[in-house]
Amino acid sequence: MADEGIETGAPNAARARQRTWLATAGILAVGMVAGGYLLGDGLLRAKAADRAVTVRGLAEKDVKADLATWTIAYSANGFDLPAVQADIDADTKAIQDFFRDLGFEATALSPSGVNVSQYYNNGANNVTISQRLQFRTTDIAKAEKAVARQFELVRRGVSIADGSNMTYTFTRLNDIKPAMVAEATRDARKSAEQFAKDSGTAVGGIKSATQGYFSIDARDGEGGGYGASDTPNKKVRVVTTIEFYLD
Repeated sequence: MADEGIETGAPNAARARQRTWLATAGILAVGMVAGGYLLGDGLLRAKAADRAVTVRGLAEKDVKADLATWTIAYSANGFDLPAVQADIDADTKAIQDFFRDLGFEATALSPSGVNVSQYYNNGANNVTISQRLQFRTTDIAKAEKAVARQFELVRRGVSIADGSNMTYTFTRLNDIKPAMVAEATRDARKSAEQFAKDSGTAVGGIKSATQGYFSIDARDGEGGGYGASDTPNKKVRVVTTIEFYLD
């Protein structure tokens, strides 16, 4: 009888082990299915999160220069050093009087260099004295008047060297940078929104952004006969490159 009990219990144990393995396999299968679903869903979410569009935004602003500088180069020559020095002193006084008559303080002018050259030719001592005065002012309107009337210096006997031009500079770029960057960002978002509308999506947050660089050019362009430094009327420009998420 003992042998018959052993034989009867063996199939039961086998069936129990089989049921255990089937349950384990079922749990593993469910886990694999769930894991695959979660992985796939995660990849879809990652792919959706990676959708983005890169656009550029532009901001421009017309500004007026706030600093004017003028290096006035002039010279005198002759055969006697004291006489040539007297001529250059007379020119210097004429230039100072010119700016004083326009309402500028004496401090608007300062010496910025002098050069004396002498050489003998056919027994004669040839002397040339070249001198430079630096004019500097923040009164742009009066500086423009000085340029318009510069021929008066010629009438006063001053021979101005070529290249002695007024230079206008805009120095307050940092004051307008934040507002211009904000404007360029809004312009970029408009482009992104148009792209999103055309593709049936919506614009999300900023993924990455590059400010770009600021440029200052002549307001009316080089075709107007002005370089950027020759006119007080400037155009400040900045281009930003921004990558937006698409929802």
